[in-house]
Amino acid sequence: MPMPAIQVHDLRKSYGDLQALKGISFEISEGEVVGFLGPNGAGKSTAMKILTGFIAPTGGSASIQGHDVLLDSLEARRNLGYLPEHAPLYTDMRVGDYLDFVGRIRGFGPAERAAARHRVAEQCGVLPRLGQRIGELSKGYRQRVGLAQALLHSPPILILDEPTTGLDPNQIVEIRNLIRELGRRRTVLLSTHILSEVQATCDRVIIVHQGRIVADGATAEVTTHEQGGLLVHATFAAGSVALGRDAIRRAITAIDGVRQVRDLEAEQPQWHAFEVLAGRDVRQDLFSLARDRGLSLVELGREKTNLEEVFRRLTGS
Repeated sequence: MPMPAIQVHDLRKSYGDLQALKGISFEISEGEVVGFLGPNGAGKSTAMKILTGFIAPTGGSASIQGHDVLLDSLEARRNLGYLPEHAPLYTDMRVGDYLDFVGRIRGFGPAERAAARHRVAEQCGVLPRLGQRIGELSKGYRQRVGLAQALLHSPPILILDEPTTGLDPNQIVEIRNLIRELGRRRTVLLSTHILSEVQATCDRVIIVHQGRIVADGATAEVTTHEQGGLLVHATFAAGSVALGRDAIRRAITAIDGVRQVRDLEAEQPQWHAFEVLAGRDVRQDLFSLARDRGLSLVELGREKTNLEEVFRRLTGS
């Protein structure tokens, strides 16, 4: 069985009486692009700081490519490229000189530094800017330089914290495309408040709230399921037998596995629309209900919400 690229087990962190992390666990496989989400104060930033070696956990463990971030910190960091929200740039330096400086810190010799600098500058689209001072660059190009420094040592894992903060819409699309391209060749853990960014970029999403994981799964599945349930949208019209909304709702609620039924606004006044949350796929049961009660089934399908709505429901934001 392949070793996880990132492994977190029962990770806990306390600041005095405040429990920032309450025992979170997850694994990220090689090649996954994962969105790591949470409202302010959820513990997301704390987890990122532990993974990148900036702070130590109170309990539990975390490893990068099998190297414990606390016990084998140097080797863990060698396998990791990190772009914090505010990229660690020296604005008075030229782009090429800055990347050369980062290479020196990494212990690269002159030939290795030159090759690595050219590789990441080309990969991140800053090759024409190598002679320009970082302070003269736009915010979008500064983020590209930040990504370039994170990639200089060819790490198999990238952790990106709010990489599109402060960018205009065109720059966001450019960085999104770059992240998607980078994710084809390495593991990426992406933290962002722009939820549409995660939906467009990530294969999987982890949502943290009040120090615990409240959702973890493929992005498409998380937007179809709610708190472990399947969301179905059903619209009925009265057929040969007149049946009111309340009676239909009671009949749906009685179906095995149904957890919650919510009224929705229907397109026509004589139609009755419902959102059904169930622990299993109940579409066949709803079809049978319509047939047995003499109703017309106007619409029936799994409801796929956007990630922002799921996030708000799970975190109470």
